[in-house]
Amino acid sequence: MSRTRLSTVVLDAPDAHELADFYRRLLGYEVRAEEPEWVLIGPPFGGVALAFETEPLYTPPVWPAGPGDQRMMLHLDIEVDDLAEETVHAVEQGARLADHQPQEDVRVLFDPAGHPFCLWVDTRARRRRGQ
Repeated sequence: MSRTRLSTVVLDAPDAHELADFYRRLLGYEVRAEEPEWVLIGPPFGGVALAFETEPLYTPPVWPAGPGDQRMMLHLDIEVDDLAEETVHAVEQGARLADHQPQEDVRVLFDPAGHPFCLWVDTRARRRRGQ
């Protein structure tokens, strides 16, 4: 069988360039390619990229969702070393903290287009290292 690998996650947004710029600043990624309605960003030294496509009829998901709400199709989990520091950074870049926070080692936020994403700390690894 030929080699396969996940290369890109694509998110719809009302403005692909605006959302790509948010994640570029948040993650320290660089722009790899762009078109009028589409942008690809990724880590400077390779790895899974994010792409953003302008969708004029985009409806942001509701989280946590109730009956009849637009549900999220996926969310991004972003591992961080310092949850408090990176939460502040995300908010400074334009994210909004969700009212409902389900875990101590996770912060749920919404990007400027309303996609939920999670910042999280691997507390199990810290316990193994004695931190």
